[in-house]
Amino acid sequence: MEDIEDLVVGAGGAPPGFRLPLSSVGLKPKKKNNNPTKPNAKLSQIPGIQTIYIKTFGCSHNQSDSEYMAGQLAAFGYSLSDSPEEADLWLINTQSAMDTLIAKCKNAKKPLVVAGCVPQGSRDLKELEGVSIVGVQQIDRVVEVVEETLKGHEVRLLNRKTLPALDLPKVRKNKFVEILPINVGCLGACTYCKTKHARGHLGSYTIDSLVGRVNTVIADGVKEIWLSSEDTGAYGRDIGVNLPTLLNALVAELPPDASTMLRIGMTNPPFILEHLKEIAEVLRHPCVYSFLHVPVQSGSDAVLNAMNREYTVSEFRTVVDTLTDLVPGMQIATDIICGFPGETDEDFVQTVSLVKEYKFPQVHISQFYPRPGTPAARMKKVPSNVVKKRSRELTSVFEAFTPYNGMEGRLERIWITEIATDGIHLVGHTKGYVQVLVIARESMLGTSAIVKITSVGRWSVFGEVIETINHINDESSLRNKKPSQAKCSPCSNPVESCACTREPEPCPCGPESCGDCGPESCGPTTIEESSVSRNSMFAEDLNSRNLIGWLLRKRKNHVHKKVECEIALGSMKKQEWAQGSMGEWGVVDKALLVGIFVSFLTIMALLIHLAVRTLAFN
Repeated sequence: MEDIEDLVVGAGGAPPGFRLPLSSVGLKPKKKNNNPTKPNAKLSQIPGIQTIYIKTFGCSHNQSDSEYMAGQLAAFGYSLSDSPEEADLWLINTQSAMDTLIAKCKNAKKPLVVAGCVPQGSRDLKELEGVSIVGVQQIDRVVEVVEETLKGHEVRLLNRKTLPALDLPKVRKNKFVEILPINVGCLGACTYCKTKHARGHLGSYTIDSLVGRVNTVIADGVKEIWLSSEDTGAYGRDIGVNLPTLLNALVAELPPDASTMLRIGMTNPPFILEHLKEIAEVLRHPCVYSFLHVPVQSGSDAVLNAMNREYTVSEFRTVVDTLTDLVPGMQIATDIICGFPGETDEDFVQTVSLVKEYKFPQVHISQFYPRPGTPAARMKKVPSNVVKKRSRELTSVFEAFTPYNGMEGRLERIWITEIATDGIHLVGHTKGYVQVLVIARESMLGTSAIVKITSVGRWSVFGEVIETINHINDESSLRNKKPSQAKCSPCSNPVESCACTREPEPCPCGPESCGDCGPESCGPTTIEESSVSRNSMFAEDLNSRNLIGWLLRKRKNHVHKKVECEIALGSMKKQEWAQGSMGEWGVVDKALLVGIFVSFLTIMALLIHLAVRTLAFN
């Protein structure tokens, strides 16, 4: 079947989320099927009663698209399920190859709709034969596509001239986090990228529409707003504005008590070079995370030129150096592609050297994959064994970094927005977007708190809640801390400087504290309780001087590292860890047990000795 584009009469089409009549939708009817288990059975033709399974892969923009599509389907009566087996139809939103998933769906005899960059940019893929498609700028018409697919039709909506509306119904994966697309497409022409083929040339939303959306989501109770884009730095160049103008307009709408935080999305170096000072000023704002994702892709100018990245390593350094100099606690994440066609050993050495120099807390490392139809796919490839070796070497270098050393004992303000994958900790982030894991009540989701960092890991840190932030008067709350902390903004850490560090992933939310804490630490303390805990530090110091105190601390750190690894790997063994981890005896556990046993024997010996002396005197 040829790709059937929109057949809507007139230029405007239908209003966002509005269903068009059948004749207005490009479709290919399938053969009549009398089997009641097939999608075109009578029941399937009753719209709005089926269950939809939505699976999303790729970037935050893709996630936002899925949330919009879920919102529209729910608004029209469809049920949403996390179980593919229970669903009547699968909706796959993907940014990468999905042949395995499509085959799985077909084997399960489920109707399938595919959305995202892959079907938009590679509509002629063999895997997409017989599959309905929703284009990246057609997400406001997903209900039409789903309804017709359930009837047994193949539908393809791909072309469009206007951007989807921002006020469509939306079902957020995390009710506290709004992923807000500020533009689609980009101005670049990277030789390896397929996204430009799918998203097209730059198309920016107006500042007024984005400000309106921010006000709406804040009223909905959102506590974290992620600005999403294929290139945030390019925003507005097609409509005569720029990124700093937008950021200042959005920041002006955020609550002054810093109850809602803003996270700036990924930006390539070329389009922010001229705005570095203005962007640094925004990143210093109390309600904006001091975090930015700036992909470098390679530490070699020769490779960057082959990629057509339109900047040099020196210009990337200028971005990183300027922001880290001007923004206290600034955290930079970056991306690296290993084994790009033509990459020599010397090119790779330069990349490793760059990563070692800056010790980025987050580096997303990938092996080059040739996207069909891109210029890089036609270039001479580096042998796969060499690519894998380079990827392993760079990963080993990166994982050896200890970006959060020195944070232990500090007080930090965090924003808590989700439950960790272990089901025990809550996840919060510092202003520098360092992930913090804490044990606290679920009622603390969507709130802010002051925590004491109790231990640090490779990917996150653990904290203990000292007090919650009163969002009505949190400025005075922080002023009541130490005079030396007055220079820190309400959103930054209340201790030492405003500097924070962060690991993978950005924005407010990510703390979790130690699993060995007693019940009193499972919720926020009052101000009076926090002062008592500070007074108890002297006793802790005395305890730390003996062997058992040292062993207890070592065991706690061991447990923290184990929890961190499980969370980083997305472990779903929630209560299993809580119930079973203590049964695994390591060296520290055995030493602790021996220490306790020896102490017990010593006490018994002393008691016996005293008893004997007492009897002797009598």
